[in-house]
Amino acid sequence: MKKSLIAGNWKMYKTPNESIAFAKMLAENIKLYDDRDILICPPFTSLFPVSRMLSGQSCLKLGAQNVSFEHEGAFTGEISTVMLSEMGVEYVICGHSERRNIFGENNDIINKKVKKTASAGMTPILCIGEKLEERENGKTFEVIGSQIKESLDGFAQPERLVLAYEPVWAIGTGKNATPEQAEEVHSFIRELMADLFNARLSENMKVIYGGSVKPDNIDSIMRQKNIDGVLVGGASLKADSFARIVDYKA
Repeated sequence: MKKSLIAGNWKMYKTPNESIAFAKMLAENIKLYDDRDILICPPFTSLFPVSRMLSGQSCLKLGAQNVSFEHEGAFTGEISTVMLSEMGVEYVICGHSERRNIFGENNDIINKKVKKTASAGMTPILCIGEKLEERENGKTFEVIGSQIKESLDGFAQPERLVLAYEPVWAIGTGKNATPEQAEEVHSFIRELMADLFNARLSENMKVIYGGSVKPDNIDSIMRQKNIDGVLVGGASLKADSFARIVDYKA
């Protein structure tokens, strides 16, 4: 049985002490599910203390928000896969829309990060998604298709991959993609992955949704056939809202 993935991206919020307290609260109040994995992605500064706090418990998995494609060296400010792996990180977000649109990461850079993450034994969560003007101009599938093809060019470990569709126009803008709009894109993504790799891999791959996911829309999102989980931003920063999302009813 393919498990769903409920991932909380804390972005640039929570100090190490705040992160420890919050992760402890989640670990104590969120139960272990048979059909879903629960992932938290704290800031880099919180990964080590949170990893120590989570040691020995099995309800929460640990992820990083970014990674360098370099192994080591004179790369000031960067964090390597070796560093992340030693802290017990299992997942790495690659190509989040904020990395693309604020920090200028292109598909070539993201391609290197995806490959580096997978080769280090961790699971890359490749984020793809279109801007508002691209959607309004009917370019959604064109943009997403290019992002996937270029970000996965030469990628030899697709079985390790999670894909996250995050429409940029529905993140923190007050606009929401309907579950049906999200499902339409997820269906396209799955068909494309079948063409690029094979139908079995496409069927078994997790394709998750990230775009203003909240307690009041999680159930309808998770009822969609091709949506295997969610990547949650702001709603993952409060215990009650994240717990409700984790406890979705599909």
